[in-house]
Amino acid sequence: MRSGLLACLLGIAAAGAAAAADEAARIVFPPRVSQGALVVGKVPPGASVHYAGRALRVSPYGSVVFGVGRDERGPLTVTVDHPDRSRRELRIEVDARDWPVERVDGVPPKTVEPPPEIAERIRREQARVAEVRQLDGTNTDFASAFVQPVGGRISGRFGRQRVYNGKPGSAHSGMDVAAPAGTPVAAPAGGVVTFADPDLYLTGGTVVLDHGYGVSSNFLHLSRIDVAVGDRVEQGGVIGAVGASGRATGPHLHWGMNWFDVRIDPQLVLQRTR
Repeated sequence: MRSGLLACLLGIAAAGAAAAADEAARIVFPPRVSQGALVVGKVPPGASVHYAGRALRVSPYGSVVFGVGRDERGPLTVTVDHPDRSRRELRIEVDARDWPVERVDGVPPKTVEPPPEIAERIRREQARVAEVRQLDGTNTDFASAFVQPVGGRISGRFGRQRVYNGKPGSAHSGMDVAAPAGTPVAAPAGGVVTFADPDLYLTGGTVVLDHGYGVSSNFLHLSRIDVAVGDRVEQGGVIGAVGASGRATGPHLHWGMNWFDVRIDPQLVLQRTR
């Protein structure tokens, strides 16, 4: 009787160990993604992962993340090298999206066609922002569910081709939310402030918040900044206030997101539940 019970317990323990091993070896990525998506996957802890020529950071729990560009056609290739040196190559299909043209009139002319000295200032300022977007922070706030940083009407959507005062511009790089000037802007997820400047020529009051592993949020046209570089901000913490600084026709928040230099759609990120 005792020997039978012992055998049963050993069998249960072995089955549990096997199940744990299988779980640890799982590789989970979506089979299809949209242009502009932030993709969070799972690999065995200790694995090496490569995508688009970049070695991806792997969390202690096996989480990895990367962004899909607005114009990416796919299929995407993700390579996973297991700790035992075996390799698996995954292909992810990309669903194309329709990008309507969006006309924005009433923009200050000097921000649409700036004189040479202003154009040089814009180049320097954009280079500073681009530099902090290359940071590969070790915090894993990107893995949490995001919340919208301010309530209000969505007045501008990611990816739409912008025409300013009749002059074609670049595609819209984020999500605009119309809200009264002075409305507090909250962090959509935790992170570390890597950039804060109250007076950039095009984007006015600007803050960049690093969510880790190359994922960052930028908040533009702020009327007030309540954080400084190096501050740790938890989800819901106030980073500043809505304004109309820089190239803006009225008070609103521009919320953009990046994976390194790849721009991603905040509205798609809001749809993630985990």
